[in-house]
Amino acid sequence: MAEARAQAGGLVGLVPTMGFLHEGHLSLMERSVAECDQTIATLYVNPLQFDDPADLDRYPADQDRDLALAEACGVDLMVVPRPQEMFASPPLTGVAVAGIGERLEGEFRPGHMAGVATVVTRLLAGLQPHRAYFGRKDAQQLAVITRLVQDLGFPVEVVGCSLVRESDGLALSSRNVLLGERRAEALALSRGLMRAADRFDHGERRAKVLEAAVRSAVPDEALEYARLCQASTMTRTAVAEGETVLVTAARFGPVRIIDNVGLVANGSGGSADRGVRLGHPSLIYGSEGA
Repeated sequence: MAEARAQAGGLVGLVPTMGFLHEGHLSLMERSVAECDQTIATLYVNPLQFDDPADLDRYPADQDRDLALAEACGVDLMVVPRPQEMFASPPLTGVAVAGIGERLEGEFRPGHMAGVATVVTRLLAGLQPHRAYFGRKDAQQLAVITRLVQDLGFPVEVVGCSLVRESDGLALSSRNVLLGERRAEALALSRGLMRAADRFDHGERRAKVLEAAVRSAVPDEALEYARLCQASTMTRTAVAEGETVLVTAARFGPVRIIDNVGLVANGSGGSADRGVRLGHPSLIYGSEGA
């Protein structure tokens, strides 16, 4: 990674990914390219953040495709570290953000957020970017990394970018290709979130009502959580005040989906961030998405 960083000059942007790129990843790269002198993207499937070995084994991958897509976006350097380059031996040192990383995903996927924080710390230390770009789909991850950077004093600006949805509303994820016949069921999660956002736009601020909009749309056996939280701390809140986020997770067959809507309330009203929708099938589906 030191060699890659030495090749990059000026204002450097970093876009960490686990590969099998979709339009959400590409939007991060495009923003970095527009705002920075040089952009480094990484492709590393991080085993530390998988609590289920089977999930790691089935994670989709196509490195040649990813390299071509990153190049087309204008990425200057694509770093694809081998496991031994990330950690010469199994790491004895880990990074965990107390509180923020222990809730939500921390409850349902023990060790996940610590695995994310540890590898992101390794990338920030090794590549030393001026800006690092992350999608808002992983709202808790964004909160964890923002606090990590603040606490450890990394001289990097964490940039949160819009959640990108497929044309039918499903939050874009590389794992969506694994949904198969469960896709129609999975759409219930985004439908529930859109109902909650509509109620927020009409003045509703009570968490129990906003969360209930999701629960009424998603079968109990699929839904893991639907919680209104403060955006910076992921602390559950009873009322949408200031910057909050309604975060959700559900499992449909072998695929686990996370999604959210950002809700900002102030004295003059409020706004719901539903993300941006594609106007065409996603490129993760190959020729069908072209």
